[in-house]
Amino acid sequence: MDYVIMVGQLMLSLSILIVLHEMGHFFPARLFGTRVEKFYLFFDPWFSLFKYKKGETEYGIGWLPLGGYVKISGMIDESFDTEQMKQEPQPWEFRSKPAWQRLIIMLGGVTVNFILGFFIYGMVLWYWGEEYLPNDNVKYGIFVDSLGYDLGLRDGDHILAVGGKTLEKFNDREVVREIIINSASSIKVERDGQIKKLEIDPKFIAILASHENKDKALFVARVPFIAAKLVKDSPAEEAGVKVEDHIIAFNGEPTPYFSDFFKKARGLKEVPVDVTLVREKKDTMTLHMTTTEDGTVGIYPFGAAYFFDTKRQEYTLAEALPAGVSMGWSFLRDQAKAFGQIFRGRIKAKDSLGGFGTIGAMFGSEWQWERFWRMTAVLSLILAFMNLLPIPALDGGHVMFLLYEVVTGRKPSDKFLEYATMIGFILVLGLVLYANGLDFLRSFGDWFK
Repeated sequence: MDYVIMVGQLMLSLSILIVLHEMGHFFPARLFGTRVEKFYLFFDPWFSLFKYKKGETEYGIGWLPLGGYVKISGMIDESFDTEQMKQEPQPWEFRSKPAWQRLIIMLGGVTVNFILGFFIYGMVLWYWGEEYLPNDNVKYGIFVDSLGYDLGLRDGDHILAVGGKTLEKFNDREVVREIIINSASSIKVERDGQIKKLEIDPKFIAILASHENKDKALFVARVPFIAAKLVKDSPAEEAGVKVEDHIIAFNGEPTPYFSDFFKKARGLKEVPVDVTLVREKKDTMTLHMTTTEDGTVGIYPFGAAYFFDTKRQEYTLAEALPAGVSMGWSFLRDQAKAFGQIFRGRIKAKDSLGGFGTIGAMFGSEWQWERFWRMTAVLSLILAFMNLLPIPALDGGHVMFLLYEVVTGRKPSDKFLEYATMIGFILVLGLVLYANGLDFLRSFGDWFK
């Protein structure tokens, strides 16, 4: 069921983006009197799932969900309709139109995706606002995972700044972003009442950007251990632990924070232990239980939101739209900087690639509309960014040749454009197969070892 929800979200998001992208080509083409022969969601080699014809255009849904297309008369594209190109140019064909009109037609798709990404971001901010945990409210400091420990962070640290940026919102992703994207060289922390500057080895850019570490936390907020939920039939439930009990000791040793309890328990598997707790802030008791084979007792702790006040920033429509543009533009800058890090060899290209499995997983296994629309905004901007790359068969490749024509006054030959488009199409198809192959190996690679 989780898989079905992820696939459903991915397919709906891609369908919205593909249709609107192709409409960005379709309407300028029609505006300039250019004939559009086909308008398809997904590709339709050999057959289509659905089609109908209205006027000069066939509308349909293909069976291969690798994109979509509009087939514009007199244009060398992924349809490779070479027979049409052998005929004399007709006034309704793409090749007969002035270069500036052809340029507008080709830029229409990415323009729609840019505007759509900014707009969705703005609508998300207007409808849901933005909730965050102020860094100053995290009064117990952080609980560090292994990656954070390798960076030099320690339990109880209060993170003040990363590189030259003050950490105002408590979020380990912001620390990761500053290291990977902006090559932050230090982290400023308050430790035991003293300010310390932790130098960051440049090797952590590649380590944090690697696929296996992308979802790993550097740290979380350190909090007391209060039971939020009990695993059914767990050692804790059978011993009599109740929700909202405050666990204060493990085997007689104080555990003021959940992290202390976690560290003491995780190495003890299937052994008798004593857990001391306070109930209703007045009754202290010690319960006896046996840990599981995983070194747990079956208690889920309350998270940071239970202990610390969060803030929610609300937006009017007039505030949300420019804020959405700013948020989208920041994302695009990060993408450009990430490409720069790849070219410098600081990030491995394969760690930044992912196929449909990677994208689908980002939507999550629960259908949450806020996350769905945020991801759709991200994908819209990525689609626009990638389509602008100067690769033949992509919009950016067509734009590159059109700009050459505008500047030099010479149009590349149809045969050259045909070969260039074929090479570009093979490159793009190879990249898609490679990205999805990486997904397959990440998921099932162990089977072949």
